[in-house]
Amino acid sequence: MTPHPAPSRRTVAKGALLGAAAVLFGAPSAGAAQGPPVLRLPAPTGPHPVGLRTFALTDPSRTDPWVPGVREVMISVLYPARTVRGFPRVPQLTPAEAGEFAVLAPLVRPGLPAAGVDWGTVLTHGHRDAPPLPGRRPVLLYTPGGGDSRTLGTTLAEDLASHGRIVVLVDHPGDASQVELPGGMRETVLTGPPDPATFRTMIDTRVADLRLVLDRLGDLPLASVMDPRRIGVYGHSAGGTAAVHALAGDDRITAGVNLEGFLDLDPELVAGLARPLLMFRTDGFEGAARIESSWAGVRARRVLLPHADHWVFSDYAHLIPQLQAAGLVDAGVRAALVGAGDTRRATAVVRHGVRSFFDRRLEPVVGGVRAPDPSRSASQ
Repeated sequence: MTPHPAPSRRTVAKGALLGAAAVLFGAPSAGAAQGPPVLRLPAPTGPHPVGLRTFALTDPSRTDPWVPGVREVMISVLYPARTVRGFPRVPQLTPAEAGEFAVLAPLVRPGLPAAGVDWGTVLTHGHRDAPPLPGRRPVLLYTPGGGDSRTLGTTLAEDLASHGRIVVLVDHPGDASQVELPGGMRETVLTGPPDPATFRTMIDTRVADLRLVLDRLGDLPLASVMDPRRIGVYGHSAGGTAAVHALAGDDRITAGVNLEGFLDLDPELVAGLARPLLMFRTDGFEGAARIESSWAGVRARRVLLPHADHWVFSDYAHLIPQLQAAGLVDAGVRAALVGAGDTRRATAVVRHGVRSFFDRRLEPVVGGVRAPDPSRSASQ
């Protein structure tokens, strides 16, 4: 990034947040390894290779709540590919996004290193523009945690796609740490935990973004392999909140998964939810009391991850242990973000639980009756 010629409001805010991060979490280990570590994401477990395409969507009917102008949204679509030969793997972040995130990382997630990481070298297992495997498949929409970009949900999404599902990762510009739009980079407007009014705007905006994506699925080049009668939604943290709200308010969505999102924003809406819902939480999350209170009375299956913390549901589950091994974060930072337990085990539990849930709830409809999905035989 080109440095600002003079301290701006953004620079001052970043400095204040960085100072707060140091107080709360301490400085990264002084024994950091020489040279940036090469961070890797775990491979998906399904029988299919994964293709990936990225699209920009514009909603001329909506004004962006964070900046002047119409609402723009970026999505990545992951899908089972017929072949990936000759199609390169996609970096988790574009070069511009990686440079921006290098600055923002310790601010949006206190404790992450302010230097020593080349975020642009993290590769996904998605192959750019690979041809899709024929057949109409369920569609799963993902909305990330507050302040996260969509690509931090890559690990779970790739696994679902490798087992025959189509996953749409949805970015929420202005909320996400950074998003590269066709017209340029958008940074987060958040400078700390959102107040109630900001949180309301975040959730309402995310739900509207999800509806925009649903409206446009039929216009995408991959529409021929999507089954619009089998749609699910899942999300983490603020994304979990938005996922449940979208599930409750949009008849096109059949089932949903909430990965540790609060449900006290619209209690009546949530209390009336009769559609299938699966909810995961950790035993280390500082918002556990609010989670328990806001989930009370909600009809859903619940799963508790032991020795884990809030960001274990994202790709941080794998990135942070590698940063710890490289001496760039300490055990306290790891525990505060993803927990002290085995993050690989936690990922396996989440992958299997989410996949099995959607497999049961999004079976094909034949003659008005749900029939076994033939693509599931290879994914069990």
